[in-house]
Amino acid sequence: MAHLSIEYSPGLEARADVQALCLSLHGAMIDTGIFPLAGIRVRAHKADHAIVADGLPENDFAALTLAVGAGRTKDDLRRAGDLIFAAARAALAGPLSTPHFALSLEIRVIDPELSWKDTPIHARLSGKN
Repeated sequence: MAHLSIEYSPGLEARADVQALCLSLHGAMIDTGIFPLAGIRVRAHKADHAIVADGLPENDFAALTLAVGAGRTKDDLRRAGDLIFAAARAALAGPLSTPHFALSLEIRVIDPELSWKDTPIHARLSGKN
């Protein structure tokens, strides 16, 4: 399991291609080599309302949260985070070149005893369907 959620400010859509960002991050998640394809999800959600930092209307943000299943080493997750964050920085180079943008990534490890799943897509992608 590797689910990447992107929460972003409404103004970002005028400054960056959010779909291209999602595609780039999806590719980076595959490139890490530590997440099974069937478990990768990338979703972006625009905040309907947001006030960023000092409240200037040109301020924008993208906050990435990667939720992963347990079992990977901290070093593997750090390398994956570095790769994913680099992809985000490249896709958001325009907004990052201004003093009005904030980008963040956080990785959360999910406790398997507190996580329920029913995902037939795994069987289809592994050929067991």
